[in-house]
Amino acid sequence: MYALNHHAPNALHAISSDRRNITPPITPPTQELVHHETIKRGAYPSPLNYHGFPKSVCTSINEVVCHGIPDPNRRFEEGQIVNIDVSCYFMGFHGDNSEMIPVGELDQAAKQLIQGTYDVWQASMAICKPGVPYNKIGEIIETECTKLGYSTTRNFCGHGVGKIFHTTPQVYHYTNHRNLGVMAPGHIFTIEPMINEGTDENKMLDDGWTVITIDGKRSAQFEHTLLVTETGVEALTAKSQSSPRYFWERDGAL
Repeated sequence: MYALNHHAPNALHAISSDRRNITPPITPPTQELVHHETIKRGAYPSPLNYHGFPKSVCTSINEVVCHGIPDPNRRFEEGQIVNIDVSCYFMGFHGDNSEMIPVGELDQAAKQLIQGTYDVWQASMAICKPGVPYNKIGEIIETECTKLGYSTTRNFCGHGVGKIFHTTPQVYHYTNHRNLGVMAPGHIFTIEPMINEGTDENKMLDDGWTVITIDGKRSAQFEHTLLVTETGVEALTAKSQSSPRYFWERDGAL
């Protein structure tokens, strides 16, 4: 448990360091910065060379649903939304988290998508405790995001994490009746819904990794590594006091 409580903050610190450095228009420093911050803390970037993934971090911009490959030739532009997904391997364990980064000033729809995705994600974590079936998570996510007029991605899921990067349980982000098991103290997994402005349909680009919405509309995602405790759940990748605040924490909810 010592390793679990110390490896996940490495992922958090790496993502926080990158978040402070995104302002338009700049060539993204994401790959170099996350790699440096991870190695500096004695960890290893879990995505690097994982099944051939070529970088240390995923950066997914606007219509990219997940697994975007950082491109040093693509500049961040005013009004974009960026998901940065950071995973670290430390003392024999993996930690996994992601969050949304606004680039400059956003339009109202982008702000609503990000805050709505965050609220849906929070609602799904709020029901986690021993005895709750894992398929309940997807029911909460789909119910809440549908109320907001959004769709939830169905072909990518959360997962168990620990000594193995991706393992059981599978955590689906939509209503399902699969027997995925029941939460128990000591279980560690991620919840990472990908919520879309339009359709949940998507396609993979020729690089074999980058997934984009089929209608070109934007997608947003948040993720924590979670530990089931005796009474509830603890976010091992929770923000620290020094972490940057979201715009609704700073300016008030929309």
